[in-house]
Amino acid sequence: MSKRIKREQEVVVIAGSNKGKRGKVLEVNPGNTVLVEGVNMITKYERKSQENPEGSSIKREAPIHYSNVMLAEKFDAKSKK
Repeated sequence: MSKRIKREQEVVVIAGSNKGKRGKVLEVNPGNTVLVEGVNMITKYERKSQENPEGSSIKREAPIHYSNVMLAEKFDAKSKK
């Protein structure tokens, strides 16, 4: 099965807790997952270091399975019917 989703394309999440959100694909991973900008945000904690003496928590995207996203242009065409 070939994947049609590629980097820099706009997609819509069609399943899961982030259903309905739109974003641009940042990365397509070999494990059938995609990283979408602004979708599926997690909190990542960084430990103390010389560059970051107090430590911190940062928000970043987590990958989601490519079957849970659809190209935005196909989604728009479906919703117009």
